[in-house]
Amino acid sequence: MKFTAKTLYGLENVLAGELEELGASDIQAANRAVLFSGSKELLYKVNYCSRSALSFLVPLSGFRIRSKEDLYKKASEVEWSEIMNHDSSFSVAPVVRSELFTHSGYPALIVKDAIADYFREKTGKRPSVNTTDPDVVINLHISNDHADISLDSSVIPLYKRGYRAEQGLAPLNEVLAAGMLMLAGWDGTLPLQDPMCGSGTLLIEAQMIANRIPPGKFRQFFGFTRWKDFDETLFNKVKKESEAQIIKSGTLVTGSDISEIAVRQAEANVRKAGLEGLVSIGLSDFRDVGRASDNGYLVINPPYGERLKPAEIENLYSMIGTTLKHHFAGNKAWIITSGKEYLNNIGLKPKKKYTLFNGALECVFAGYELYEGTKKQAGVKSP
Repeated sequence: MKFTAKTLYGLENVLAGELEELGASDIQAANRAVLFSGSKELLYKVNYCSRSALSFLVPLSGFRIRSKEDLYKKASEVEWSEIMNHDSSFSVAPVVRSELFTHSGYPALIVKDAIADYFREKTGKRPSVNTTDPDVVINLHISNDHADISLDSSVIPLYKRGYRAEQGLAPLNEVLAAGMLMLAGWDGTLPLQDPMCGSGTLLIEAQMIANRIPPGKFRQFFGFTRWKDFDETLFNKVKKESEAQIIKSGTLVTGSDISEIAVRQAEANVRKAGLEGLVSIGLSDFRDVGRASDNGYLVINPPYGERLKPAEIENLYSMIGTTLKHHFAGNKAWIITSGKEYLNNIGLKPKKKYTLFNGALECVFAGYELYEGTKKQAGVKSP
């Protein structure tokens, strides 16, 4: 079976590596997506275990179109009775970038009509459209003159893990948080600190990695569980085998924030994730946070420009740089920011940089190696 995994920009290679570890074949990275092959069991497994995917689609048909009639005809040729029954409910989720259609809702309506007419001709009855809680979600993607029709096996995006009890003004997407940790090279064995932890997403995703907790463990629903060919016994097998990999990690994961509200939110989310005792969170200014390890990681998501004035941001980044240099020698630090111009205020040269998106904001994810004194004094050769 052929599948398409959707992800955030910049995480394509992370997801490709993750899918390979989970047993996928024919893996090919694309823009915000990864194509791969596997079995029904693998589809269940990647939905349950992938940390860096947003959703998994099962392609049904791909074709060229020159008119609305072409779209109707090709959509009518899909064997819908193999996927759903006449009494099933469904919805069509369109993503349309084509001069053939001025509104994305119109091609979605064409596909809905094609499905309804398909069943009316076969059974005399038609399935109902349900936009709030459908049995089947059909993904329609049209780019210029090419259309793809797929089944959405996830439906509720996979970043909605199910552990978030509270969130702040700008919570970090869970898929982005996990992807950042993997891009940084953190494998769950070294201590990790987040001194601006907000509602604690990075901390929770870190301990889920360290303890090998599948992110699907907290979710109540996956789209494929309503499909006509859903194999509950097989899915229970996947869950049992995945949860058998969970370990009790001794990795130190600590966080802090200057906001008392943020600390309370983070603590509530940690409790809901079942990670009490595994994540330590304190109320503190970053300048007063002690180094947890001589050889650990810091991953920092500072406030973005929309919430602070430019002068405040410059001072904030200058403070971050000074604190890192003076108190965290021997550690690796990673910072994500939409204000890449402010990275100069840190006063350190990044060893690596990645472009990522946090929602609609284009961000830089920059990695630093911290030394006592200069690189030369630390015995580190410049690249």
